[in-house]
Amino acid sequence: MTTRNYHIAELNIARMLAPLDDPMMADFVDNLSRINALGENSPGFVWLLKDDSGSNSATEIRPYEDERIIINMTVWENIEALYDYAYYSDHTDFFRRRAEWFEKMDTPTFVLWWVPAGHIPTVEEAKERLEYVTAHGPTPYAFNFKKHYTVGEMHEFVGSKAL
Repeated sequence: MTTRNYHIAELNIARMLAPLDDPMMADFVDNLSRINALGENSPGFVWLLKDDSGSNSATEIRPYEDERIIINMTVWENIEALYDYAYYSDHTDFFRRRAEWFEKMDTPTFVLWWVPAGHIPTVEEAKERLEYVTAHGPTPYAFNFKKHYTVGEMHEFVGSKAL
């Protein structure tokens, strides 16, 4: 299996300090479509989860009991493309301001995993990967930027375990 037959999926979650319509969240809300469009136009971008609001985001999708948790989920051609967007574009300045809008959570809020090229992950699949990395730490099945794995390592790991 080669990496080009796979893409990298990512989920990140955040617990808002206030509802989206609160003035505290205005700068976040006002810039979200621009930041997401930047991602969509970045090299290596494949897909972005969007809700039905027409806002170029998934802020209306609330898959957790805590209604203050919002999600972002994307697919990229490779880890490097996602990393470059996250840390070497205008997204970086936006990301650095996250404490203005979101609580610091005690559990992981970010997960990466390999998907076959052309596969669009479901929210349920993404939640399961985040739960897995929370319970087990980074493994070839679910990981993060600090500790990531190859497609080959993922196949070896998944083939050796009943997940």
